[in-house]
Amino acid sequence: MVAVFAEFSQYFGNGLALGAIYALMALGLTLIFGYMNVVNFAHGEFYMVGAFFAYTFIVLAGWPFWLGLAGAALGAAALGLLADRFLLRALRRHDEIAMPMLATIGLSIALQNLATIIWNPVPKTMGSPASGDSLNLGFMRTRPQLLLVVALAAVVIVGAHLFLNRTRAGLSMRATFQDPAAAWLMGVNVNRVYGMTFAFGAALAAISGVLIATIFQITPAMGGLATAKAFVVVILGGLGSFPGAVVGGLLLGVAESLAAGYLSSGLQDAVGLMVLVVVLMLRPQGLFGRREVVAE
Repeated sequence: MVAVFAEFSQYFGNGLALGAIYALMALGLTLIFGYMNVVNFAHGEFYMVGAFFAYTFIVLAGWPFWLGLAGAALGAAALGLLADRFLLRALRRHDEIAMPMLATIGLSIALQNLATIIWNPVPKTMGSPASGDSLNLGFMRTRPQLLLVVALAAVVIVGAHLFLNRTRAGLSMRATFQDPAAAWLMGVNVNRVYGMTFAFGAALAAISGVLIATIFQITPAMGGLATAKAFVVVILGGLGSFPGAVVGGLLLGVAESLAAGYLSSGLQDAVGLMVLVVVLMLRPQGLFGRREVVAE
């Protein structure tokens, strides 16, 4: 019985770490979609770029991990600002959602190819500042690097919540989301808010990329799967929902880890999609999404 519990707690701990990364990744995506109405298919590439920025700063330049993490987030945010200014801003004049979506697909291809040229396609390893034997927390055993991932993700998620609800910039973002025209009439620079929103989402993706780099190898092609997982989490939790992104990410991460441990690693992604299908059958709007009433 003790061995069974120990095995379960290990898989559960692995799933929490993976789910925390999914949650952070999906949080940036749901903010961009919810606040800007942009389906960002380049989100995974900001995740990938964040990992490679951290690798460059920490491994190649010898920076401390925390400084490299901050540098990766700021670098991705700067790329997000540039992408919004020179790619998405002109497309906001059109009402069609397809045009920005297609633009982000092109941005995704460009960033992936640029990363391949700069860092080459050979997988890179960054490592973690927390290493050592597994820790016994009483209710589960886990590795220090996984504990660091969960702790950092929790801090960033709480910080994002406070930023959106307690700061002037965050309130401007929320006001622009609710009514862009009214926000503009009240003196809010709508274009600046949209740029800040896209940059904020890119920074969250980059931080999740840095966290995954402390566990796994990184490659220029890693963003494609990350984008797919982020969309699964966003739909699972409910489009545009902050708590939905967090809960959905944790649920998907734990489900995939348990499936890989007890069934097969080849079924990991399939089980995650099954969880999505079951949730949508019971709640088509997602776990925290709002049900829309259609008048007949």
